[in-house]
Amino acid sequence: MFFLGRALRLVQTEYSPELLKNVRQLYETRFPKASSWLAARRPESVPVNYPALNSSPRGTVQGTDYLNGIPKPAPPPVAEVKLVPLPFYHNLETLLPPTELIAQNSEKLQESQCVFELTPSQVEQIRNSSELRPGMKSVQVVLRICYTDSIGVQEDQYPPNIAVKVNQSYCHVPGYYPSNKPGVEPRRPCRPVNITPWLHLSTVTNRVTITWGNFGKRYSVAVYLVRVFTSGELFNQLKHCSVESPERCRERIQDKLRFDPESEIATTGLRVSLICPLVKMRLGVPCRVLTCAHLQCFDAVFFLQMNEKKPTWTCPVCDKPAPFELLTIDGLLSEILKETPEDVEEIEYLTDGSWRPIRDDKEKERERENSRTPDCPVVDICVPEANGHSPAHSGTNQTGKSGSGGASAGTGGTSAGAGGGAVVDLTLDDSSEEEGGGGAEDSEDTDDSQDSPAPKRGRYDYDKDLVPAY
Repeated sequence: MFFLGRALRLVQTEYSPELLKNVRQLYETRFPKASSWLAARRPESVPVNYPALNSSPRGTVQGTDYLNGIPKPAPPPVAEVKLVPLPFYHNLETLLPPTELIAQNSEKLQESQCVFELTPSQVEQIRNSSELRPGMKSVQVVLRICYTDSIGVQEDQYPPNIAVKVNQSYCHVPGYYPSNKPGVEPRRPCRPVNITPWLHLSTVTNRVTITWGNFGKRYSVAVYLVRVFTSGELFNQLKHCSVESPERCRERIQDKLRFDPESEIATTGLRVSLICPLVKMRLGVPCRVLTCAHLQCFDAVFFLQMNEKKPTWTCPVCDKPAPFELLTIDGLLSEILKETPEDVEEIEYLTDGSWRPIRDDKEKERERENSRTPDCPVVDICVPEANGHSPAHSGTNQTGKSGSGGASAGTGGTSAGAGGGAVVDLTLDDSSEEEGGGGAEDSEDTDDSQDSPAPKRGRYDYDKDLVPAY
């Protein structure tokens, strides 16, 4: 049964005219009586199916288990594997439908082969196509590999240790992208493999050998004739087919800013940056995804160029999927970019659908940061005419006190400036006054104190009725 299973897989996945001829000769040798019936039933070009290989002259029932004679149920039909359509690749023809890679043994490293031929018209399409760059045609034969899963559409996924050999020559398979994050393994971009340079551009059979690691997951391989687009061609399609009108954009803004009675916070405006989050430059062609809730846009040209080199198709604003068919150009923001000067980096949408630039607020903030001056003026209380009031010790009845204060300041190492400004020492209290300056009182002050009572003084050496200097 093991060899029978291998023979079946060989016929089903790797058949060729030479192999079918050998199988037919072997069958005629083992069952000479049935050879005429087989020739009459099956043309020369049709491969032998599973029931024909297991039919015997004893007239056993097809689809039975030959070990114990118990009929086994017919195997369920193999579900079709569908690959996700790619924006940069337009399928022209299917050369090999998705076919599962079957392990031949229990080894970890397996080899599987597939064969196909090109028709003369397909060869002419490849030869007459334009060049994307020197040596690369726009019409190509590509190999795609994905998981064997019939649920939904499958994205390209390479098996481990993959190597592709076309007609005895190894072709290039995209390598791993280095990761700039610590602890994150490098990621391999899974995209179609261009096998056109190694093919026989004729009616000769092409043989593709795939080496892959068998670690429990099932993979399928398919070959397509495709037309490859550039990012510029996709951008032209986007400009002609998916542009949202300014009126529709205003309606979207008004829907977002409409008053909600159940909400406690009323939104009166939405700010939108005119800087692309991808390249940190001013937007050229504002673009966004129809399914995203935000109004912030990114530049369509840079977005397509980045996905041409490294396809991720992810929104740079909210990190949600951003497929090409859901991209749209914002017509309102395109008009705003034409009307605003280059120094405007942000705008605000209002509840009525209008907008206003917010350049003035940023300019004021930038000037304030550059000047670094406080909003309130600084008043020097040491200059008598600075604020229209007299200095702290300019009263006639405080002449002696001012002199004593100056003497005390002189002993502490501080003196009045050359401009005549009075230096006020606010650290002196009654006790320091008595200790340091009590003996320096004049006799005239003593006589005056006997005639009239001394004014009441607080903790600090200044008059209580002075006007503040601010």
